[in-house]
Amino acid sequence: MPFDVPCLQQIRLLVKQGYSSLKDDDVFLVTDFKCTPAQAILDESGLFKIIWSREMQVHLTVDGYQLSLKKDEVVFCTPLNILTIPADNEGIVTFVFNKEFFCIQTHDDQVSCQGFLFFGSAQPQVIGLPDDVVSEFDLMYRLFLKDLAIKDHLQGEMLRSLLKRLLIISTRLLKEDLHDPAMDTTKLDLVRSYHLLVEQHFKVYHQVQDYAKLLYKSPKTLSNLFAKHIGKSPLQIINERIILEAKRLLTYSTKSADEIAHELGYSDAAHFSRFFKKQTESSPSAFRKNKQAASIYSH
Repeated sequence: MPFDVPCLQQIRLLVKQGYSSLKDDDVFLVTDFKCTPAQAILDESGLFKIIWSREMQVHLTVDGYQLSLKKDEVVFCTPLNILTIPADNEGIVTFVFNKEFFCIQTHDDQVSCQGFLFFGSAQPQVIGLPDDVVSEFDLMYRLFLKDLAIKDHLQGEMLRSLLKRLLIISTRLLKEDLHDPAMDTTKLDLVRSYHLLVEQHFKVYHQVQDYAKLLYKSPKTLSNLFAKHIGKSPLQIINERIILEAKRLLTYSTKSADEIAHELGYSDAAHFSRFFKKQTESSPSAFRKNKQAASIYSH
C-alpha cells in the first residue's frame, strides 16, 4: 500500500538527517527513533522493523506488552505489531522497510525468512547475536549508513543486498535455535508452512484439521511433529494467534467484544468469550477495562 503524503513528509525529514532512502513508494530507514519524525513513523502502517539493542538492555512495548531486549538481541516486528519505543532509549538501531522496498514473500526463495523471522509465531521473534555475528551486524550497520549517504541509481540495490544478507544471517541463527538434530529440512519446512497458513487463515480456520487438509497431512502427523520438535502443539499455535489478535483489538480499537468475535470468525460471541477466558483467565470486557485503567495510571 503506497504511503500517504503526511508519512512521506515525515520520511523526507529523516532524509535530511541522512538516515533514510526513498524512491517512489520504497521506504528504507536506519533510525534510533530519538527524533520526532522517527517517532511519528511508529504510527504508520506497512512497515517492517528490525530492532537491535546495540549497546545495552532496552525496554519496548509491543502490542501493549513490555519487551526487554538484552544487549545484542534483535527483535523482528511485522507491520501488524504496534510498537512504542522510548525516545530516550540508548543504543537502539532499527532497520525499517516496507514491502515495496523489499517484499519478503516475493523474495522468500532467496532469504526464507517468512514463517521464521516474520509471521512465525504469535509473538515477534527475538534472537541473540553471538560475538562473531555482532561484528558482522556492526559492519553491515556501517555499510548501511555509508550507502545511505551515496545518492545514485544503485543505492536501492545496494541497500537491498545488505538487507538480504542481514535477513539470511538472522534466519540461520533462528533455525539453529529451533533445530533439533533429528529434524530434517523437510520437517522444518513443514513447520514453517504451518505457521504461514495460520497467519493467513486464523480468522477463518480454528482447528488443526483445517490446516492439515491444506498441507495434505493428517492432524496426527502435525501433532507428533510439533510435540517432538517444537514444544507447542499445533492447536496452541492457532489459539495463541487468535488471542494475540483479540488482545490487540481490545487494546487499540473501539470495536465491541461481539464485533471482535465476528472478525475472528466466531458466529457466537458467547463462545468467543468462553474461549478468551479459558486462554487468558479474563473475560474480553475485563481485559479491556484493565488495559484502559493501566493506560490512565501510566499517564
